[in-house]
Amino acid sequence: MHPSITFGKLRQIALIYLIVSCYPVPTLTGQDWICVGGDRGCQRYSPVDQINAQNVHQLELAWEYRTGELADGQAKIMECTPLVIDGTMYLTSGRLKVIALDAATGKERWRFDPMQGEPWKSPLASGGVNRGVAYWSDGQANGNRRILHGTSDGRLFSLDARTGELDRQFGTAGVKDLREDLQRNVTKLGYGPTSAPAILDDLVIMGFSCGEGPGPSAPGDIRAFDVRTGRQVWRFHTVPRPGQVGHETWAGTSWKDRGGANAWSGYSVDTERGWIFAGLGSAAFDFYGGDRHGKNLFANCTIALDGKTGERKWHFQTLHHDLWDHDLPTYPNLVTITRDGRQIDAVAQVTKTGYVFLFDRETGEPLFEVQEQPVPASDVEGEQAWPTQPIPVKPPPFSKTEMTAADVTDIAPANTAHVLTQLEKLRGGPAYNPPSLQGTVVVPGFHGGATWSGASFDPTTGWLYVNSNNQPNIVTLVRQPEGAAYPYRITGYNKFLDQEGYPAIRPPWGQLTAIDLNRGEIRWQRVLGEYPELTARGVPPTGTENFGGTIVTAGGLVFIGATRDKMFRAFDARSGELLWQTKLPAGGYATPSTYSVNGRQFVVIPASGGGKLKTPTADSIMAYALPAP
Repeated sequence: MHPSITFGKLRQIALIYLIVSCYPVPTLTGQDWICVGGDRGCQRYSPVDQINAQNVHQLELAWEYRTGELADGQAKIMECTPLVIDGTMYLTSGRLKVIALDAATGKERWRFDPMQGEPWKSPLASGGVNRGVAYWSDGQANGNRRILHGTSDGRLFSLDARTGELDRQFGTAGVKDLREDLQRNVTKLGYGPTSAPAILDDLVIMGFSCGEGPGPSAPGDIRAFDVRTGRQVWRFHTVPRPGQVGHETWAGTSWKDRGGANAWSGYSVDTERGWIFAGLGSAAFDFYGGDRHGKNLFANCTIALDGKTGERKWHFQTLHHDLWDHDLPTYPNLVTITRDGRQIDAVAQVTKTGYVFLFDRETGEPLFEVQEQPVPASDVEGEQAWPTQPIPVKPPPFSKTEMTAADVTDIAPANTAHVLTQLEKLRGGPAYNPPSLQGTVVVPGFHGGATWSGASFDPTTGWLYVNSNNQPNIVTLVRQPEGAAYPYRITGYNKFLDQEGYPAIRPPWGQLTAIDLNRGEIRWQRVLGEYPELTARGVPPTGTENFGGTIVTAGGLVFIGATRDKMFRAFDARSGELLWQTKLPAGGYATPSTYSVNGRQFVVIPASGGGKLKTPTADSIMAYALPAP
């Protein structure tokens, strides 16, 4: 045992863990990171406090593990959050392999390659990205333990957590074809999970990535399976069918074969209520809704379902008739806040649009007022943009929500002049300006605001931590020739940049924000990341576009990688002061995790680079700890 960890402290940690953890639990010590959200409710909070604000500057590299994929010339982005259970770490590589490591040393214990053998018949959705695995046990000391691994080609694997061998009782010889039970042939369509499954008792709940562009698409339905057999137990239609709640929000037959409205970012689970919560994506096509007039439920909704049956408990639509690809990019955080001296179980949903919606967990009622505010109409033939959008009164937005001439970059006069010239040709102004043939500036951009990495929450303070982007995009519709299958296409997912390739908007371009959910107030904001070449020119740190999220610890620390400058950082959770940073082999575009083995706390993050930021790649898993006693 580490000398700074007393028996009383371990007992205290264990009691905290019992409060925030979930069933089934492999240990009761609070030392593990049992799912991508830390606990099933996805607070991403650790009660382990050996590393704290006073000693974090002493952190050093404890071990580095290389997947070997860079040496093979095949390195891809790793966005997984490593799990740690009973001293074993479970993670996924950029090429979808599942790898088990000794969490104290980084030594490999086993690996499983889902792509071995005959090539699978279906394409990879979303480029084949994967954000982690799920762990299940039967709760018995020497019982069954499984790793559930969903791949974006539409398969779900059940592996023995001890050996990495397939569980032959699951699906067909250990593999479930997730295209089964759909009543449609979607073999040639992109369909599969990109985020980790969720576990509720003996069910594994899956979300799916599917097509969001013009043309045919697989459904975005939420589905639950028996964790032992792979049998589908229930399915919730995220685009309601005739007779189902929400069907009236789709004009005519526009609901048929509609893609999107999908929980591609995963789930949070309330194990006490037996409910699951999701943030749903936009409806296909992302940028033109002339063939889907209406509010389009349950697209862009935070939704609560009975985890046993799939029955809808409540929903709240955070954006009506999405035309901006502003899907809810992340699972909501299940939190408890204090209001007038009373504790309230709540649901906090961060959005690409730069807002936090806070709901009563039982009823779905907003805990701060949400106003329906008028927004601009569309002038595109056939389009019917919704006339209002829901805007929370509190907390204030954590990202820029408009771009006018006053908001253009100021890093140098030439850059300002260039952007102003471009802006004159475009439709700028407030958020929710619909796409146009002229070209519309979208703020926040397609990557937020918040991204798939979401937020973390400290239950001891009621503060939420979210990293965000201020990178505008330009969406331009182009009319298709007469007789084309779809009336419009877009010119591409175009960023609005200056002549040097930097964001066209005034910095900061990346931020980290602490939000007091009890009061609905921003406590602090800090620039996140920098371009060293701009700093050398005398430009203050600007922040960078970032992917990968935060965790928060009882040691008073917020850890985050995410930035394109390859840095891994620790901030003081109360003040926002930068306390520690180290350079990774490549960008850490994943959410870290923290755990303790044999009395020593570690913080681990994949460092792979690549992805949407197209930075140099690596294949490293980096674990940091205080110097060994």
